[in-house]
Amino acid sequence: MKNLKWIVPGILSILFVFASCQPENNSNTGDIVPSSFKIDIPNSISDASSKKSTAEDTLSGGETYEHLRTFIHIGESAADLVQELILAIGKHELNKAMEFTFTSDDDAREKNVSIIENTTFESSEWEYQLTMTDVDSESNADGGFGLQMFWNTDPVDGIAIISPKNLNFNETGNWAQALFRVDYSEAGKMNYEKHMIVSITNLIIGDASTEPYAMQTLKMFVGKNGDIIDVYGNSNHPKASFWEQEDTGFNWAFVASGNDVLDIATAEVGLPMSTLNSTSRTEILKTYSIYNVFTKYISDWYFADTGLLIPEDILEDYLQNTKAPGYFNSEGFIQAEIAPSDQYTVLTENISSLTPYNPNDISNLTISFKVDGSK
Repeated sequence: MKNLKWIVPGILSILFVFASCQPENNSNTGDIVPSSFKIDIPNSISDASSKKSTAEDTLSGGETYEHLRTFIHIGESAADLVQELILAIGKHELNKAMEFTFTSDDDAREKNVSIIENTTFESSEWEYQLTMTDVDSESNADGGFGLQMFWNTDPVDGIAIISPKNLNFNETGNWAQALFRVDYSEAGKMNYEKHMIVSITNLIIGDASTEPYAMQTLKMFVGKNGDIIDVYGNSNHPKASFWEQEDTGFNWAFVASGNDVLDIATAEVGLPMSTLNSTSRTEILKTYSIYNVFTKYISDWYFADTGLLIPEDILEDYLQNTKAPGYFNSEGFIQAEIAPSDQYTVLTENISSLTPYNPNDISNLTISFKVDGSK
């Protein structure tokens, strides 16, 4: 997403200040900054060019699958930004404990920066912690935190948390009030060679009449083994509704598996209410499958409009491409239910063992920085 990229120039200007502020009494000059802090997701299930329906459009099964690519892309964009910041830090060899204040070129406000060694966060030990705050906002409820990173070097393992507002007070886009976090590990956890977890909260959502499927929060897991990338998670859309129903607020709950080399993927999507409090894969993806949700709301809508049961041919027309799973190639969504080729067999098997997060948890997702004295 283009509106994420404004943060990078400001951070890069910070790094030149870092490079001139290294204390002379610290002899640690080794390469401590990870060279990678994200996993690339195949374009087949992560692309910003997915078609977006307007409020006047009737959302089809194919569009529901295609929207998934946009939502996953938003999560990957957050990880891309963190990766760029990590690489920029590494270029300037910012590998020593230090504290200093500088004035940002972006918003002409003072920022405090500290880099410390041997710290704790969320009951884990970390070799390094970097924190940047907006000086005039430090007494605010959010502590003025703009950037905070924790990481270990061998194996690479870390957390990065960003508040765009406190990095640049001039930013007024959808990301201005957001918080996002990337957890990344190459430690072989969770049965993957490497994995990352992307969390986003407080996205500004527009008017339901123009942006009915706007996303407010997201959490997704990405795991990589060889050429196979597994993805699962939820995005919450508090203003979403279907066929003029009163029910409002749905998760796009999803599981997907892709081949990074072939750029193909298989996905299954559920549309549970945002308030659903369940960890059951069957309930989230089967009870609230695209097919079942569309059947219910189309039938209710037709009956309310005509007083009649919907004819089967009309219903089937609406239900095209709603069956699971959905299949994708480098161009996006292809078809549902029937695999285009045997190349998708392993991917289809993979998603059967993946489960999205509890929808209610994602609807109420929070992200917090570490404050002085906290663990």
